[in-house]
Amino acid sequence: MAITPRTSTTLTQFLIEQRRRFPDASGNFNALMLDVALACKAIAKSVAYGALADLLGHHPEDGGSCVNVQGETQQKLDVLSNELFIRMTECGGNLSGMASEEMETPYPIPTHLHRGKYLLVFDPLDGSSNIDVNVSVGSIFSILRAPRHVQDGADLTEADFLQPGCEQVAAGYALYGPTTMLVLSVGSGVNGFTLDPVMGEFMLTHPDLRVPEDTQEFAINASNARFWELPVKRYVDECLAGRTGPRGKDFNMRWIASMVAEAHRILMRGGVFLYPRDTKDPDKASRLRLLYEANPVGFIMEQAGGRASTGRKPMLQVQPGQLHQRIGLVFGSRNEVERIERYHSEPVALKDENPLFAERSLFRD
Repeated sequence: MAITPRTSTTLTQFLIEQRRRFPDASGNFNALMLDVALACKAIAKSVAYGALADLLGHHPEDGGSCVNVQGETQQKLDVLSNELFIRMTECGGNLSGMASEEMETPYPIPTHLHRGKYLLVFDPLDGSSNIDVNVSVGSIFSILRAPRHVQDGADLTEADFLQPGCEQVAAGYALYGPTTMLVLSVGSGVNGFTLDPVMGEFMLTHPDLRVPEDTQEFAINASNARFWELPVKRYVDECLAGRTGPRGKDFNMRWIASMVAEAHRILMRGGVFLYPRDTKDPDKASRLRLLYEANPVGFIMEQAGGRASTGRKPMLQVQPGQLHQRIGLVFGSRNEVERIERYHSEPVALKDENPLFAERSLFRD
């Protein structure tokens, strides 16, 4: 059966149109974005081959260390994806350095290569615990401006990456699922591109994506319920109470354990995702990384009309303190995120106003 494309606009053409908004732009950003897209295409191919290319399982297989700086077990595809991001972007002359969830320290562009205006921050393969069971995974990335002293040749340091999310130049993710998609914001809305496997091009298929303000879906790892703070318990209890509870409507719960897949579902049809701060590990504020996950996803959600928050303050206003800083994250449909923020700001009223939690919480310890 012949397939008729829905659009003829490629990612390259889209970026050219965006550049026309800035007559003085050099084109370096467009070149960097195309390098990132090339890395995502290479990762998509590797993920698709999987066991056929012996790319499943832990890294390495010889009994050596397979734990990354985050204390997480590395998969072979984690390591390969990280290498592909570096290999595809370091030579273009558009970066001064990059930082990855898989690397303990920042990666400066080698001295024999030209330094550029930008910094690249990325999670090369989010949701890698799902690789072996063939569930959708993805890559998340964020582009920042490199400080002037770094562009001029000063040593790259961790501090150069510690910029709040509102300073991002662009952010996006690639989703490796039934189709490979690249979802991108360059600060003027959010657009989705689908990889044409014949042409090898990302084609604009989902222009001007918007997150619905209201929803009846939420995503949270319910196995952590005993560690949640009271405002989160209150919110989840009210959702589970359904039509007969204080919300007056039924909710569905979703949990994929792949944030890229969760974010994409919410972007396409609404919902709210919670990975809040909890008491499970007192040494960790939460599980998700501020620079590699929360900020880029938060940027995309805000650009699509949604909201991203720590539960207490807007995510994009948080000043990072460490390269691998962890943080609680709530994002999605604006009205639900704002409700969760409101519950955090009025904790004293919880027991009196919410008998469902006080008397018969479904997640009561």
